[in-house]
Amino acid sequence: MFKKLAADALGLSDIGKVIERKDFDKVDADDYVMHEDGEKIYFIIKSKKDEYCFTNLAFIHLDGESAISSKRILKRYSYSSHEISKVYLETAGTVDLDVEIKFHIGDVSFSIDVNKRQIEQIKDLYKALIKISEIVATNDRLYEYAIESVQIAKESIGRTSAQGASAAEQFNAINEAAYNWMKAKHAEHKIKDFGFVFDKYINL
Repeated sequence: MFKKLAADALGLSDIGKVIERKDFDKVDADDYVMHEDGEKIYFIIKSKKDEYCFTNLAFIHLDGESAISSKRILKRYSYSSHEISKVYLETAGTVDLDVEIKFHIGDVSFSIDVNKRQIEQIKDLYKALIKISEIVATNDRLYEYAIESVQIAKESIGRTSAQGASAAEQFNAINEAAYNWMKAKHAEHKIKDFGFVFDKYINL
């Protein structure tokens, strides 16, 4: 704890700051947002060496090697293919200068320190990430049910024989119906755009 306090006092810690909406276009992460495809920034945390950008489609991390280096590694995690989980908010103690928002996205973990004066904004982000994780978990389960149900249907239909229909015709009809069913269920349960969640919870 004493090392952390010393680092904070000397300005060596990497405590982030929540960027106001009017300043989104002033951060580097904005250059990598796919505005052309309707991607929109909802939340940005900026520290001395990193930027953490939450859009309706993805989490973008500009990973800086150090506070004095201009080199950055751009990492992009789409919500549709990288599940958000294990979301935690660690509030500040009496002597702490920061709060921490922690989460996993895919198999990568993040722990972001933010100035404790911005705890209300971080609470909003926490709620949004929790809701996204719940929606994705529920929809993944529903999609599994859809796969199981169409397999059962195919097996059941396969045991019957349509009068006047050849085996090839039956196969093509069943295959097309299964494909269309799975395509529709994928579109229904594999959400890519979570703007509606951020609109509900983020108040910047």
